[in-house]
Amino acid sequence: MKYFYFLILLFPFSSVIAQPNCEAYKYYGDTLKYEACKKAMGIKGHYQFSKEYQTLLDESIEIDPTFDYAYWAKSIAYLKSGDFVTWKKLIDKAVEYNPKEYLGYRGWCRYQFFRDYKGAIRDIEKLDNFVDYDIGQSQNGTYHLNIAKGLCYKAIGEKEKAIAILEKQIKLNEQENFIGVNDYLHLGVLYLETEKFEKAIELFIKQSENNELAENQYYLALTYKKLDNLNEYKSCLEKAKELYIAGKKMSDPYSNPMDKIYLENIENEIKTAYKNGYN
Repeated sequence: MKYFYFLILLFPFSSVIAQPNCEAYKYYGDTLKYEACKKAMGIKGHYQFSKEYQTLLDESIEIDPTFDYAYWAKSIAYLKSGDFVTWKKLIDKAVEYNPKEYLGYRGWCRYQFFRDYKGAIRDIEKLDNFVDYDIGQSQNGTYHLNIAKGLCYKAIGEKEKAIAILEKQIKLNEQENFIGVNDYLHLGVLYLETEKFEKAIELFIKQSENNELAENQYYLALTYKKLDNLNEYKSCLEKAKELYIAGKKMSDPYSNPMDKIYLENIENEIKTAYKNGYN
């Protein structure tokens, strides 16, 4: 089974958005965008927080105030530095001038950084209505944007809708032999939370087969607990602890993924198991 891994620490916020082809603007006779694009390409090699980087992009926008790429490129430093107000103004301009390119990016950032679930849903659904092709992956490559949309629906309490979205996208992913690293886990947790325990176990087993995580064994343990299978409950908790200590757990350098757990969660559940005589 193939996965889409993204080296976010090496290429943060830059790989999914395509760099514009300046020569294409020239070919189609848009000399203004061509000049703006050539100016913007001067940022290569400059640090995103540097004066040179920002000045070149400002000059690009002066040449053509509708050049979307320059707004997006400028916004990156503000997102990284926590100046979300300025980031939002800039990314909104990029979306205004090129919604197909930047709606998915803005929607993902709304989900990942701001927990603006309704805003993320609007952006992703608007993108889906704009295009007649697959809307693609999240900016960090971890999720298909439809999986992210499903997680947003879960976050606002619409779990059955979330399940339907995840089931549909995972089925499509399986047909392409291209499953996301956490897809089965998230759907399994949704099944657990909606008391579809046998389905939850099925998904957690699939997750184990494709990308074992401490979270996966932890939630599998909770599922077995609900089914009064106490031997499996305890066994999965011990596996979860081993995996967590070994570093096989959900992680993201910029935010806490949905359904992430901590060693304290596992150890508290183990204490509960022994306290209640689940030996």
